[in-house]
Amino acid sequence: MQEQKIKPATLIIGIGNTGRNDDGLGWTFTEKIEEMQLPNITCEYRYQLQIEDAQLVSQYETVFFADASHQALPKGFEIKECSLVDHYYFTSHSQSPETILYLAKALYQKEPMAYTIAIAGQDWDFENKLSETAKENLDNVLKEFKNKYF
Repeated sequence: MQEQKIKPATLIIGIGNTGRNDDGLGWTFTEKIEEMQLPNITCEYRYQLQIEDAQLVSQYETVFFADASHQALPKGFEIKECSLVDHYYFTSHSQSPETILYLAKALYQKEPMAYTIAIAGQDWDFENKLSETAKENLDNVLKEFKNKYF
């Protein structure tokens, strides 16, 4: 196996489904980051994480996993460090960020700094729009993300 070089950049993976209203918060966050044209950022979109994402994650120094949350969060969002965990689900689909990090280390000997970004939503119907609460939470997390990490 050829050793991969870590890119001196950041990867943002937006997770979700824009066809389920607030479930699209991870994708919308990622789109807004792309629009900011911040340096050295690569953006990817996933309906769910899969084991193949370990190879992608292994190429970056820093990774952010952005997703909607069904939980009420004190600020409407939460950004926290994500550590690797040696577990995986029975199926090869729908893996956790922690599992993807574990696989990146186990398979590629890479362990990027990683964070999860949970953005609180409240409307999960089958439409393509964000609730007013989700929009407010999205605006707030974007401000903190840019100020704290870039």
